[in-house]
Amino acid sequence: MIIIPARLSSSRLPNKVLAEIENKPMIIWCAQVASQVDDVCIATDSQEVIEVAKKYGFNAVMTSDKHQSGSDRIKEAADILGLKDDDLVINMQGDEPFLEPEILNEVKNKLLEIKKRDFVMVSCYKEISEIQAEDPNLVKVILDKNGDAIYFSRSKIPYNRDNTPHQYFGHIGIYGFDKKSLDMFVKMQGEIEHIEKLEQLRVIENGKKIAMIKVKTQSFGIDTKDDLEKARAYAKSRN
Repeated sequence: MIIIPARLSSSRLPNKVLAEIENKPMIIWCAQVASQVDDVCIATDSQEVIEVAKKYGFNAVMTSDKHQSGSDRIKEAADILGLKDDDLVINMQGDEPFLEPEILNEVKNKLLEIKKRDFVMVSCYKEISEIQAEDPNLVKVILDKNGDAIYFSRSKIPYNRDNTPHQYFGHIGIYGFDKKSLDMFVKMQGEIEHIEKLEQLRVIENGKKIAMIKVKTQSFGIDTKDDLEKARAYAKSRN
């Protein structure tokens, strides 16, 4: 099951999930990508989003408007949907309309590969340039030799003291769990996540692992009006 959190309020770009790209709401672009891989549900706090989902033939559930994160929202949606402990849940962001379905398939396959772990969680990363690594809005990740995350940061990590050639990795905010691990994740407590404002750090702080997949993608998140105009131009160029 792919669950797409769709909170209507957004401080930088209000109502962005309903912003139209080529005459189609952004959230529907995302749902149509996800539907190529698995069953889809949109988790929202807005009746307007529910109606839009219904218009395009997608399942949607109403969730609390008090949630602090998308993970809390998809956990509530998974409960409403009656998912079982071993059911797979992928959290796809509702502001990445150009995400390649192949990436969602890779996440699904990795979840099946690690299903015997005591905590099952998967995310993604891509290669980025050293200049891109300077951007605090682009989260960096470093990995161990098994391909699990060691740490995520808005800072440029690792710190390159001697300025030797190094390949940096940027985190892509897709998360996969089994339902049991999703329940564990939302109950975990951590301090570092509040400093970096990165909820995935609670996993590492609690001694659990996040399996990472290296991907190539042209996708980008839409957080500002400039991003939205970029998305509209990109969609038009693909036609």
